[in-house]
Amino acid sequence: MLILPYSAAVTEKYAKEAPDVEELLLHPTIGWVTGCDLNDMSDTKAYDGTTGKSYTDRAVAMYLKLPEGKNAIINIVNIFEDDKDDPVITFPENALDVTKCKVDGKEVSFAEYIGTHGIDTQMPLVADYNGVYINISIKSVDAGRVGFYAPVFKGIEYRFAKRVNNYVEEFNNRIDASGAQKPVFSCNCILNYLYGNLEGKKTPPYAGPVTFGEIAYQLLNQTLTYCEIV
Repeated sequence: MLILPYSAAVTEKYAKEAPDVEELLLHPTIGWVTGCDLNDMSDTKAYDGTTGKSYTDRAVAMYLKLPEGKNAIINIVNIFEDDKDDPVITFPENALDVTKCKVDGKEVSFAEYIGTHGIDTQMPLVADYNGVYINISIKSVDAGRVGFYAPVFKGIEYRFAKRVNNYVEEFNNRIDASGAQKPVFSCNCILNYLYGNLEGKKTPPYAGPVTFGEIAYQLLNQTLTYCEIV
């Protein structure tokens, strides 16, 4: 289990480099990015429970040994799919913020593209990562620069997600389809909480923190992540 403080350099490093780690998928890793009061965006911290110390610039990891014959299965619930009618968007490098991109092979200002086409930035960019849809959520569009909550990667083809009209209904549908029985841990993105008006609503069998980012091997956004022991 891994906990990363929001906006820390170590979090950016993990987000950019984890997908390139050899044998990443052979070592089940789950966790979250720590947050803070949205009305008071102060420093976020990761705590070492063995000492009580807190860190704004370090990750905290807990290594768990499972009983013989048991395995940790990490999975996600993602309500988004890419819109196949939208053009393909690519980026020149791995980055958490960009000015330029290519849309169907033509270089454009990404901020201008979003504005000109009236794109709803509550809908993330979506890409197929080895058969799994991964979201890249828009953090900001300001002064010609677009910021992301997780990095885009060079060589990956992105599209904006299809519009989701009813978050809660779609979550319930995807949860039913996930088939999870007894998840031992789960966390859900604060963007889902905000955009989907999830306050006071339940998503059984999942219960856990609402986070500033989710870790299921790599950093994710607008996703519910969970672990089962089987």
